[in-house]
Amino acid sequence: MIYVVIVFLWAAILLYILLGGADFGAGIIELMTAKSNKSRTRKTMYKAIGPIWEANHMWLIIAIVILFVGFPKIYTTVSVYLHIPLVCMLLGIIARGTAFVFRNYDAVKDEMQNIYTPIFVYSSLITPFFLGVIAASSVSGRIDPQATDFLSAYVFSWLNWFSVAIGVFTVSICGYLATIFIIGQTENESDRNHFVRKAYRAIMVVMLCGALVFISAYIDNIPLVLWIFGDAPGVIAIFAASISLLVMLPALNRNKPILLRLLAGFQVTMILFAATYTHFPDIVLLKGGNNLSLLTHQGQAKTIASLGYALLIGSIFILPALIYLIYSFQNKQEEIKK
Repeated sequence: MIYVVIVFLWAAILLYILLGGADFGAGIIELMTAKSNKSRTRKTMYKAIGPIWEANHMWLIIAIVILFVGFPKIYTTVSVYLHIPLVCMLLGIIARGTAFVFRNYDAVKDEMQNIYTPIFVYSSLITPFFLGVIAASSVSGRIDPQATDFLSAYVFSWLNWFSVAIGVFTVSICGYLATIFIIGQTENESDRNHFVRKAYRAIMVVMLCGALVFISAYIDNIPLVLWIFGDAPGVIAIFAASISLLVMLPALNRNKPILLRLLAGFQVTMILFAATYTHFPDIVLLKGGNNLSLLTHQGQAKTIASLGYALLIGSIFILPALIYLIYSFQNKQEEIKK
């Protein structure tokens, strides 16, 4: 049953990156858009993220609950030593959701809209940045349970070049996913060409940020190249992601939004697989060479069994409901067009 729980944990993280990432990316794209194009970008963005923004944080909640219930030592270590970026990420989620609701559903459109918009776009940038920082810090080997001062224990565990670079890379991935999602929601050829150009630029930014990740890993003496390219599965995953990107480039100029979304999702899945495969079952690498393992540091057997059954049963209700949510949003949008 432990492997069932681990699969659900990995899947929840992946779905949060894909769906939540596209959600955050919509705000990032709006932030990076020229003032003259902000209106149509915002309009198209609402249609793209409408089916997922209500539910995307469900995946984060599932991942947190799995760690809290099934792997209490791992949950405690991360939440204690990385509490600063965790708080920043959670504040960003709260601020962004609140600003989005008031900006779009406020009964009165007044000068407060000038406050909601900056909160929305900047929290869309900050939240995935700290999500990436947390992920990188967990495997950077900088968390020091033996630290005796505040900075060593709670600041330098995450404030380093590698963690910052992964944070920036996560932001770029979110922007990239958003451009792909938005392409399928355009109403005319002019808008579609506009967002296709944004997608090309987003791809270039992701590649540049990916290069910065490897440079920062070299600076911080983190063997990232060995982690990713040291095993055949990692090499195959990166190769598959690269091939899918080559397939995507010409497909961007064709009206095939579903194919584009599948390819983008596949690329992110392969990147996450390559990044996590080499460490499995270790999920947190500590300073000094000690690691926290999903197999060694799991909860009681009865707890894991109960958690596994709960996840299996819950998925029977959650997945159909999510599919229906997306379906109903799409139907509503089609009715509005008519």
